[in-house]
Amino acid sequence: MEPFVTMGLVLKETRYREADRILTILTPKLGVITAMAANSLRLKSKLFSACGLFCYSEFAITLGRKTNFIDSAAVSKVFHGLSKTVEGTALAAYLSELTITLAPEPPESADCLRLLLNTLYMTAEQKRPLRQLKAIYEMRTMTQAGYMPGVLACDVCARYDGCDFYLDPVAGRLLCADCAAKEHRAPNLDPGALYALRHICLAEDAKLFNFTLTDQSHRRLGRVCEQYVAAHLDYQPKSLEFLHGVLE
Repeated sequence: MEPFVTMGLVLKETRYREADRILTILTPKLGVITAMAANSLRLKSKLFSACGLFCYSEFAITLGRKTNFIDSAAVSKVFHGLSKTVEGTALAAYLSELTITLAPEPPESADCLRLLLNTLYMTAEQKRPLRQLKAIYEMRTMTQAGYMPGVLACDVCARYDGCDFYLDPVAGRLLCADCAAKEHRAPNLDPGALYALRHICLAEDAKLFNFTLTDQSHRRLGRVCEQYVAAHLDYQPKSLEFLHGVLE
């Protein structure tokens, strides 16, 4: 069988036997797949560098019924800056685990891969605050997966701005402060956080990361995005607790 050639980002590596690794890879055309990289832990192996965690590489993969095997791999991009800080490493681990949990399928997997590569680059180069990058990835991936909340106006009175708002993490409904009070809900988005939420969900890819927030708005946006993801997933990534610890 001819190997399938694809670009892919290594999301997870698990040691198997003495020198093998089982890789979890995000690819544009196959989604999230696992593949065996035999002898890739040996320093002289041609697979050693290209199969590392968070490596973006070109893989030649033989697809099997039960197991896929990596025949060759060539590095395209390594995010060296991720390992410079504990916070950056922790965020990358969380984003990878979240991606595995969501398991995007084609064609959404191509959009998810592009988003994750851009987010890892921003993290490695310290281009944006980590809280902002976390929130962007969380809500944008949910939007790409078809879970975008209603962010345009209050679901009851159609008010657009001028006050704080409440986003229901379960129903995805947006309520202005007055309508939220009638339903015994406290606003969780200030104007800055609401603007950022709309931007994340609706902006074109080229402008996605282009906004700034106060620290208070960052924290509000971060809590809302995290709660929204948690409400729509059956599994909470284990790496999230560690990320909380290092970001506090």
